[in-house]
Order: sequence, then C-alpha cells, then structure tokens
Amino acid sequence: MSAALTAALTAAGAALLGAGWAGGRWHARRAERASGPALGTPVERATFHTLHTASLAAPPLRAGLTADSARKAARRLRSLLGTEALCLTDREAVLAWDGPGADHHGERAVARVAAVLDSGRSVSVRTGCERPDCPLRWAVVAPLTGEDGVLGALVAYGSQESAVLVRAATEVARWVSVQLELSELDRSRTRLMEAEIRALRAQISPHFIFNSLAAIASFVRTDPERARDLLLEFADFTRYSFRRHGEFTTLAEELRSIEQYLALAGARFGDRLKVVLQVAPEVLPVALPFLCLQPLVENAVKHGLEDSAGECLVTIAARDAGAEAVITVEDNGVGMDPALLRRILSGEAGERAGSSPGIGLTNVDERIRQVYGDAYGPVIETGVGAGMKVTLRIPKYRAGVHSTPPGRLP
Repeated sequence: MSAALTAALTAAGAALLGAGWAGGRWHARRAERASGPALGTPVERATFHTLHTASLAAPPLRAGLTADSARKAARRLRSLLGTEALCLTDREAVLAWDGPGADHHGERAVARVAAVLDSGRSVSVRTGCERPDCPLRWAVVAPLTGEDGVLGALVAYGSQESAVLVRAATEVARWVSVQLELSELDRSRTRLMEAEIRALRAQISPHFIFNSLAAIASFVRTDPERARDLLLEFADFTRYSFRRHGEFTTLAEELRSIEQYLALAGARFGDRLKVVLQVAPEVLPVALPFLCLQPLVENAVKHGLEDSAGECLVTIAARDAGAEAVITVEDNGVGMDPALLRRILSGEAGERAGSSPGIGLTNVDERIRQVYGDAYGPVIETGVGAGMKVTLRIPKYRAGVHSTPPGRLP
C-alpha cells in the first residue's frame, strides 16, 4: 500500500468518524426533543470510543517503532485496553511506559520480552511484584512483528490474571504490527523513489554535459555575454537535477529546468531546434514527481535532432482538466515502432533500439504509476517516421504528494 493510499484511508476514517459523531448528535437532539435523552446504546458508544482511540494511535505508529512514536501511542493503546499500565519495547529496551510502576517494572519488562522473541506468541506471566501498593500483578507480553520478524513487544499490566486481557492485548499488538508494516512499506516506497531518482541522475548523458560546455566555450570569444548567460543556465540546470530534497516538485519548477535545458540545446543546434510552449497558468502550482517531464523533453530533442538531419519541433503543452492537469510533450522526430515501444516499457528491450537507454520513458512510466496508480500511466502515440507524443494526466491534489519549497534547494 502506498503512502498516498495510506494517508487517504486515514483521512477517510477520520472524516467518517466525524460525520458519524455529527449525525449521531443531530439524531440524538431530535430524539431528545421527542422522548427524552437518547445517546446510543452502550455497544455503540464503546465501538465509537474504540475506533476513535485507534484512529488517534495510528499516525505516530506510521513513523515506525521509535521512542518518540511509542511515547505518543502508548497512552492511546492503554486507553484502548483499559489496563493499569502499558509499555512498548523494542528488542533491547523499553521505548515508552504509560501508567504506574515504571520505576520498578521497567527493567523486568525487557527480560519478559525475551520470552516472546523466539516463540512469537503472547504469554501471560506473574510480575512477582512484592510491593503491597502496586496494582501490577500480571503482565501480558504480546509480540510486535514486521517484515524482519519480531521487532519488540506490547506489555499490558493488570491486577489479576485474565484470559480476556490476553486476547485483547494480542489483537491490539497485531493491529500495532499492521501499522508498523505500513510504515515499512512507506519507507520502502521512499527508498525506491530515491533510488530511481539517483538512477535518473546517473544516466544524465555525459555527451550532453560535454556538448553544453563545448557550446558555451565556442561563444567565449565571439559573444561573451551569451557565454555567461549559458553558463548560468548550465549551473541552474545541474543544481536542479542534482538537488537533494524532495521527491516532488511543481510544474513551474520542472518547466524552468526544461527551459534551461532547451537554452543549452539551442546553443548547440541553433535554428534546427524549434520549441512551442502552451501552458495554462492555473496548472503551474500542480505538484508532480521530480524529473518526470525533463526526461521526456530530452528524449524528444535527442531523437528529433541527433537522429535526424532536419529541423526538430518540440511542443510542450499543459492544460487544466478539472481535477487533473493534462501535460503533453510532442516531437516531429524519427518516432519508433509501437511494438518496440511496448517491449521497452515491459523491460524486454533497451529504449530506442540502437541507442543508449538514456533517461527516458521507462523510468518515468514506472514512477508515475507508482505514485498515482496504473490508471495514470503515460499515454504514448508514435510510429516509424511519425514522431512521438507523450501525454500525462496528473491529479491536482493527491494525499502524500507535496512539492519541496524552492527555498530548500541546495
């Protein structure tokens, strides 16, 4: 499950609880006016309390099993179980304690956790506490699991042995484990996104860098002012491409980087490169995955100019389509066989037979689908000698998709 879907489910749950509460109050007032107070059955109130408490405990746990997340969740989890005390541990130490007894039960809790690390099953044990004023007589130790096995434990303390507490603590520990697994999925998604961006950066053509610097050098004597401007464009382009912060950017920032790239390409190819921009101002703030348009433009220039002796026309358009922004990158270059394109996108062939895979279509296709789902994969129209047109639909608002403020760029 992606971070965007997880956040959407959490938000939907919170909204549903809020709507249920508001609706319940409205019906309660009507019933109260008609026949006296009516606040719902005990079962309904208990259900609402449980769902509400769980919804408050979930967000901190999505950060993983840390001292901070455990501290924020422990009080909610203790309320959920109704126990005298509760603690959360990792495999080596108590991360958080809520309730009395931390001063003399804390060290024993870690020792008890060792009993469940190997078995992976909940156990109920006497605490052996000899203090007459301490209510913590029994402890239920329930394992917290993740992709790598047992991560730690939830330890619930009661005044007496209870089979109900064993079952309840086990179920709550399983629910906590699900939240921790979701946090691992979120981190895996982030690592994957970062790895794919690193792959994009690693594939920035050395030839482009060399040719850009050579073009700048050619103007040093004949047109120093233009050489200076191009050098600044080159510096800004590389700074943006290698920035360290954020998985997402705005359409405005991506287009600015594309403008710099085209200025450098124009210095090399001169009048052979023609560019048309048709961008609606209202879609400029839309957030989208970092470096998802620039590779498409580089692909259009490479195969519209380097693989052709004629002029290259690159058209970049972005329009408002209600809840989405529709972006197209089109060139009049050599195009390609649709069957070969399908093989490229499925990983069966390198991008554009006979040429370097470059930054290109496959990486962009995978990242767009990963963030927004398969329904938002790029639509590509091409044919041999017919150029290529790539269309992206980008939702204007998607939970978990936020651009990095420009001020954070290095």
